[in-house]
Amino acid sequence: MTLSELTVGASAVVREFPKSGAAFIRLREMGLLAGTRVTLVRTAPLGDPLEIKLRGYHLTLRKTEADHVVIEPVV
Repeated sequence: MTLSELTVGASAVVREFPKSGAAFIRLREMGLLAGTRVTLVRTAPLGDPLEIKLRGYHLTLRKTEADHVVIEPVV
């Protein structure tokens, strides 16, 4: 499952993360790493961008970026 498929209010743990590209380097620097717990706070009216909560702060991602982050839902 990818981060873009997570439903609003649900939590998950990041399992895989792309290792290349300028946008992905920036996201890793902001704390989006494998093993990090994230919660989808909300999406924009048309579904893009997504707002997630991780490590005590909110981060907004484009859906195309979230498509590359593999997650495991937390039960």
